[in-house]
Amino acid sequence: MNSSSWLIDRIANFEDRPFLAQPDVTYSYDALSESITTQIKYFKAQGIQAGDVVLLHGDYTLEAIASLLALFEIKAMVAPAAIDAKSERQQRIEASNARWEIHTEKSKKPEVKMLEGQNEVHSYIKELIQAEQAGLILFSSGSTGKPKAMIHSAERLLEPFKGKRTKKLSILIFLLFDHVGGINTLFNGLSTGARIVVPQDRKPENVARAIEQYSVKLLPASPTFLNLFLISSVAEQYDLSSLRYITYGTEPMPESLLNRIKAAFPDTALIQTFGTSETGISQTISRSSSSTLIKFDDPNTEYKIVEGELWLRSKSQILGYLNHEMSRFTEDGWFKTGDLLEPANEKEGEGFFRIVGRKQEIINVGGEKVTPSEVESTLLEMPEIADCLVYPETNALTGQIVAAEIVLKEGIDSKPMKRAIKNFCREKLSTYKVPARLHFKEATNFSNRFKKMRIKKI
Repeated sequence: MNSSSWLIDRIANFEDRPFLAQPDVTYSYDALSESITTQIKYFKAQGIQAGDVVLLHGDYTLEAIASLLALFEIKAMVAPAAIDAKSERQQRIEASNARWEIHTEKSKKPEVKMLEGQNEVHSYIKELIQAEQAGLILFSSGSTGKPKAMIHSAERLLEPFKGKRTKKLSILIFLLFDHVGGINTLFNGLSTGARIVVPQDRKPENVARAIEQYSVKLLPASPTFLNLFLISSVAEQYDLSSLRYITYGTEPMPESLLNRIKAAFPDTALIQTFGTSETGISQTISRSSSSTLIKFDDPNTEYKIVEGELWLRSKSQILGYLNHEMSRFTEDGWFKTGDLLEPANEKEGEGFFRIVGRKQEIINVGGEKVTPSEVESTLLEMPEIADCLVYPETNALTGQIVAAEIVLKEGIDSKPMKRAIKNFCREKLSTYKVPARLHFKEATNFSNRFKKMRIKKI
């Protein structure tokens, strides 16, 4: 059975169970099964064949999800593109050498277009064609700003979901259609027969409204979004008592923010997840809902720590990049994640560690290293501070200094806070970690994918 046939068969067996809940309509698994069959015939009639690279534009709609699975069944190489990726369209076409482009819109037949001049077949794609497997292409930003095209075997990515038990669960899907975490949530929901809930948009109020309306039990999100969730006070406006699990990842979680979230949702389990676009999502265990300590519990993932950096090797990792050198992979297959770890002490538990930051985000103050997440966690201990973002600014004497954007809670005067913040940090942190510059803002700088953007200031 090929990479997706088992999943398509399972979807057919779920029959009239609710599959996709959107603000104005809910579809059943029967509707998804029918749409997959229709799209397979339609795409084949258009001329799409095994091994063809297809750029698939969409969000979590019936049409986009059915198209993804139909293309897997044809054994095409699918490059999902979320709705916010329009500006990168041409770059992604060039990076993946796409032959086809499909646009999916809600309740409309997908629009298929053949692209000119895309004929060369990459060796990784030839490998998948020979193995009669579909491919999934994900993109990440390279150092030049051009996206790197990473190609996965769809079969290997789907393999861990084969043994999943059926569950009556409502899952809100938050991470985008072309994000490894979003794809993982989608596959998990489809393989278990869960109801996948799509909010109107990713504003805290509309996410909360969807949780209340569909009694959502699982919310996957980023720490940045969860803090916005707290700041917006939506828990006081909507009934969120159905939430049993909140999973978080994509960036480090400040410990003080985790404590705030736990206080707001005392009956909800908070679970840290970990994954990369290159290696897929790994199974992990959180030490507790109030701890940022995690450890790997995945027979398909190996890890080691090299000079404080996490290296991974997994059965679900990419075959390679279609347009980039494998510089972050060692010759024996280890992927250098760029994530810096701090191992747990003996009392905290063997095998556990906490993620303290990204290697590229470390602030170098005269040779002393500062992780932004440690300073942010300290700042968020202050009850007057709603949000913050720590980053480096250049300095003639030390090379860099620690700077911070500060968002104060409503009604707090910023004038006396500058001194109060510095005094508080001096009691908690080494002198070189104390923010030398504070900038008061209405909101911190984060991407439309709800990850903090630590731009180096010149």
